[in-house]
Amino acid sequence: MSVKTTAAPRKIKATEGMVRKQMTPGRAVYLLFGYLTLLFIVLVSVGPIVWVIISSFKSNAAILSSPFSMPDTFNFDAYVKVITQFNFGTYAINSFTIALSSTAVAIVILSMSSYVIAKYNFPLKNLIYVLLTITLLVPGHTKTQPIFSLIMNLNLYDTKAGLFLVYLSSSIASSLFILRSNFSSIPRELNEAAEIDGAGFFRTFWQINMPLAKTGIFTAGILMFLGNWNEYYFAALLTSSARNRTLPVSLASFNQAFSYDYTRMFAALTLVVLPGIIIYMFAQEQVQASVAGSAVKG
Repeated sequence: MSVKTTAAPRKIKATEGMVRKQMTPGRAVYLLFGYLTLLFIVLVSVGPIVWVIISSFKSNAAILSSPFSMPDTFNFDAYVKVITQFNFGTYAINSFTIALSSTAVAIVILSMSSYVIAKYNFPLKNLIYVLLTITLLVPGHTKTQPIFSLIMNLNLYDTKAGLFLVYLSSSIASSLFILRSNFSSIPRELNEAAEIDGAGFFRTFWQINMPLAKTGIFTAGILMFLGNWNEYYFAALLTSSARNRTLPVSLASFNQAFSYDYTRMFAALTLVVLPGIIIYMFAQEQVQASVAGSAVKG
């Protein structure tokens, strides 16, 4: 027993000695540079958001006199004024309903499409998949004229249905890439066993493949919802009235109304940005794992 107890500390000390020997001055400089670079990226990315949130609790005088100091008290008056004024509730409901409904319908359609592309062979399958995914290389603003003309011809200008259709077609390429990779990872033997048991196409899809691909479906849905929630360009282009506009567009009117009221302007910015951050914080591990897995499988 004494030999075993003394051998373990010797192994630990030997391992520690090897680690210390491997930590050369060059490696230490490399690690220090890496950590400083990551710290700089975090500060540049997160710093402005944190500063806006903190400033939303301060008075205008405090923001101008000491912009980087902490607030003396956390005053929520600015948030109350923003919510109760300027149709904020209408904008928030519009953003939520349009983003959620378009995401839900698009996920169902894209899941079916990805499943067929991943599991079945048919003429021009690879060409169709390439044509759909190559839209990742097309700048979104180049579609302005055809989308605007289509919405006007359908008499859907300044309607929620018009934005719904535009958001329904957004993120097709990225979602298709994620979903196809997840469906491809499901063994074909499960489909063959289901067919032997008498399951049809839709039953095999809904009861077997959909539950197994729920990680990719959840990831694609979260990314699409956040993209639709934060979308500004087409929401500003295709709407003109407050009853149909979304939160990102409302920020323009907030900036005009609060041009010198920085407290309320920062409160409005926080209310618009914070929901997306909270959603991604809870889903970040699953999203990152699914995207990384899709990149490897794809």
